[in-house]
Amino acid sequence: MNGPSADPGGPPAGAVPKLVTLHVWRIPRAAVGRALVRMARDPRRLRALPGVRFGKLLGTGTGTGFGPGDADPTRWAALTVWDSPDAATRFTDSPVGRAWSGIAEAGVRLDLRPLSSRGEWSGRRPFGEPAGGRVTGPVLALTRARLRPTRALTFWRAVPPVAVALRTAPGLLARFGVGEAPLGWQGTVSVWRDPADLVAFAYRHPEHRAAITRTPTERWYAEELFARFEVRDVIGDRTVLGWVDGEPAKGGRA
Repeated sequence: MNGPSADPGGPPAGAVPKLVTLHVWRIPRAAVGRALVRMARDPRRLRALPGVRFGKLLGTGTGTGFGPGDADPTRWAALTVWDSPDAATRFTDSPVGRAWSGIAEAGVRLDLRPLSSRGEWSGRRPFGEPAGGRVTGPVLALTRARLRPTRALTFWRAVPPVAVALRTAPGLLARFGVGEAPLGWQGTVSVWRDPADLVAFAYRHPEHRAAITRTPTERWYAEELFARFEVRDVIGDRTVLGWVDGEPAKGGRA
């Protein structure tokens, strides 16, 4: 049910943000302890930045299994929904941006435009109600779910075939797991050369279709979200994303 925005001075709940950013940092192993401190301190500070409509700090996985043992403690991310592109430009000089840049050895930022979004994240619809639009370049898919504790074991057993299939999917440029906690909060980020490649994997690949079919009957998720974005820019070191293609994204800068 849609209602007023959680922020009394912000846009209505269904409003589609003009810009969503995904910052990803690679840190040295010696800085893992400092990153964990940042994860405890910075979520509230991120959400309090001027112009932030929704923000999450995330741990990541290697992308090889999307399971509890897949965690990558040397890579961290921030997903932020902005009221305006101008507000996003100030992130680098914010206390949160400076703190993560200070411990990172490499970083990259993806500028994203929401194309579609279904479901909720922490009880909210952070990307509004996008109406899609024609896209001919790279797209990013984001999935996020809160697992039901009683269904987690069957979920983790169902993941390996999908993860194996994803590694060799045509058109895949990058993929990794994301999560707000080591267990129970499951998410994935994948970047595709174009929408057709994403659709082919999501709806035609047998392993992934089997997982989709099981979702309603298995009741794995207490809350879930699936969103797609146009990748409008890639700024920084794309190897942080595990980029597997040598060609730059449309509008991307290395």
